[in-house]
Amino acid sequence: MPAMEAAKKFVLETFPTCQAALLGGSVVRGEDTSTSDLDIVIIDESLHSEYRESFNLHGWPIEAFVHNRQTIQVYFQKDCQRARPSLPRMVSEGIPILDHPIIPRLKEEANKLLRDGPPKWNSQTIDMKRYFLTDALDDFIGSKERGESIFIASSLGESLHEFVLRTQGHWIGASKWITRALKEYDERFAEDFVEAFDQFYQKGDKQTIVRLVDSVLDPHGGRLFEGFSIGKNKI
Repeated sequence: MPAMEAAKKFVLETFPTCQAALLGGSVVRGEDTSTSDLDIVIIDESLHSEYRESFNLHGWPIEAFVHNRQTIQVYFQKDCQRARPSLPRMVSEGIPILDHPIIPRLKEEANKLLRDGPPKWNSQTIDMKRYFLTDALDDFIGSKERGESIFIASSLGESLHEFVLRTQGHWIGASKWITRALKEYDERFAEDFVEAFDQFYQKGDKQTIVRLVDSVLDPHGGRLFEGFSIGKNKI
């Protein structure tokens, strides 16, 4: 069954009292694969709290994100605070399944949040993140055990992408959204990022990652260890 047809049938059968519904995710971006699901945002004013539920119906895996008008705005803010705007993005790009006057207002709010970007890091946060990146990089450089190095590299990559994007005022990602978020920021940097980690995973070459991390840290003062402190002023 086509995605929109399946989504509409699902909403009418499973949430017959809802006021509005949107289909978002990879299918509306034209990026769906053989394992893609339908991401559906439901607005139901009869609910007192939000929830998420998974289904297999009409030939599709379906993820329902169920909210009322208040909870969806709370989750907009939560997503923005963590700098991963999953729900605002779903609403922004979503196609109405059941239309309602609330949808244009929610889309306007979601679009504004996406344009504004995440909260800015202050200098203390940047220094803290520099320190933890330096610590992970030192572990990576010093690791002699291949298995340990693989998972240190994974952690390093996630922290590095966060540092790059947050210091530039951009949204971050998780899993497959890490490279997508980097491409939205700078396609050339995203290519260099992927190439550096690919060189390590395929050939064991650590130096491309080391150079990449240093190139990111240098504009902010480089690696940080000596003199870094957390909580000292509380004593």
